[in-house]
Amino acid sequence: MHSIPLSLNDGTETDFGRFAGKAVLVVNVASACGFTRQYDGLEALYTRFKDRGFEILGVPCNQFGGQEPGTDEEIGEFCRRNFGVTFPLTAKTDVNGADRHPLYAALAGAGEPIEWNFEKFLVGPDGAVLVRFASKVEPEAAELATAIESALA
Repeated sequence: MHSIPLSLNDGTETDFGRFAGKAVLVVNVASACGFTRQYDGLEALYTRFKDRGFEILGVPCNQFGGQEPGTDEEIGEFCRRNFGVTFPLTAKTDVNGADRHPLYAALAGAGEPIEWNFEKFLVGPDGAVLVRFASKVEPEAAELATAIESALA
């Protein structure tokens, strides 16, 4: 999984290996979704755990109701201005279908669709997927914090 290429929102090319040794919460995000307010909670989680080896990777996706229509630059500005987001975002990405990004094939498994915006995958420091959370699981949920604590232990 560490060799999966990533294009970041700022134009930087890297791979998932940049997170080696860290627990990572990968979240497909959108700016015009009923769950968009979760950015606040995600930023709070990032602030709470980042000094302990935790990262969040936001993956903007426009495949669910056209709820992420902006350019990469517009998405980044929206997230910083409205929610103070400091965790990294990828370039806008497909998480389902023929153009599904390899990261999502690795996270969800072949043939397993992403159901909606703000689904969350917790990846362990070794690159293994530990748990998947539905969109409705808020960043403040005890089950999510417990899973992160366990991954960081």
